Amino acid sequence: MAIAVKLDDLLHDRRMTLTELADRIGITLANLSILKTGKARAIRFSTLDAICDVLACQPGDLLRFEPDEAEQERPRAAPRRSASR
Repeated sequence: MAIAVKLDDLLHDRRMTLTELADRIGITLANLSILKTGKARAIRFSTLDAICDVLACQPGDLLRFEPDEAEQERPRAAPRRSASR
């Protein structure tokens, strides 16, 4: 997947356990673990908001775009031009 989750790094920097974060944001440890390991397919904005609030971070501190090798080799579409001139 092209989006990497850096939750483990943030928790380490804040000296906080996954269990403590789960308790503070009101999400199950199992769901937070899925996010931490990068197995999550989506994240709700409310969850992202709660994590950023507790960890005092920005969404960009938590998520990073890492293109897959196949995506890097594929040519990107040209930007669309505006219909009005």
